Amino acid sequence: METTAVVTQAAAQTQGFAHFIQQSDAVGKTLFVLLVLMSVASWAIIVTKGLAQWLRHRRAGAFLQQFWNASTLDQVQAEISTHGARDPFSHLSAHALHAQAHHARHGTARLAEAGSASDYITRTLKKVLDEETTRLESGLTALATVGATAPFVGLFGTVWGVYHALLAIGMSGAGTLDKVAGPVGEALIMTGIGLAVAIPAVVAYNAFTRSNRVLSGRLDAFAFELHSLLTLGQAPSAKTA
Repeated sequence: METTAVVTQAAAQTQGFAHFIQQSDAVGKTLFVLLVLMSVASWAIIVTKGLAQWLRHRRAGAFLQQFWNASTLDQVQAEISTHGARDPFSHLSAHALHAQAHHARHGTARLAEAGSASDYITRTLKKVLDEETTRLESGLTALATVGATAPFVGLFGTVWGVYHALLAIGMSGAGTLDKVAGPVGEALIMTGIGLAVAIPAVVAYNAFTRSNRVLSGRLDAFAFELHSLLTLGQAPSAKTA
C-alpha cells in the first residue's frame, strides 16, 4: 500500500500544467503563447475602456448639469472654451455652436455649407454623432474576436495534446488507466485556458455594448434638443443629467 501511494504521488507530481507546457511541441507552445497574448490584450482593453467610460460618465454628468442650468448659450460656449470638450455631450455642443457661428458669418460660400443654417447644423450634428459612435466602438472588435476564438484555440490545443499523448501511449505499449488519464487530463488544460480567456472578454463586450447603446440614445436625444435650441433660439430649461 505504501509503495502504491508513493508511486501515485510521484506520478501526480510529474503531471500538471508545468509538465504539459514543458512536454508540448512547437504547436502547443505557440497556441499557449497566443492565448496569453489574447488575454493580455483583452484585459488591457477592458481596463482602458472601463476607466474611459467612468471618466466619460462623470464629465458628461457635470457638463449636462451646467448646460441645462445655463441662462444662455453664450455661457455654454464660455464653459466649453474654459474647460474644453472632454466628453461626447460637450464635444457635440462645441461643434454645433461653431457650426451656427460659422454659417452666420460665411453663409453658403462652399458646397459643404449649402442649405439653411438648420441644415448645416443638422449635418454637423450627424457627423459628430458618427465620430462619437466610432470612438465608443473602438476596441470592441478585438474583445469580440477574443471571446469568439479563444475557446477554439484552446480546443485545438487540447486535440493536439490528446493526439500526441495517444501516440506516445501507443508507442510505449502501456495502455493502463494511469498512463492514459494523465496525458489526456493535461491536454484538457488548454480548453480551460481558452475558456478563461474568452469569458471575461465576452462579459466585457456585452457590458460595453449595452453602455454604448444607452449613451448613443442619450446623445441622439441631446442632439435633437440642441438643434432646437440653436435653430429656434430658445433658452435652455433647467434640467439635470
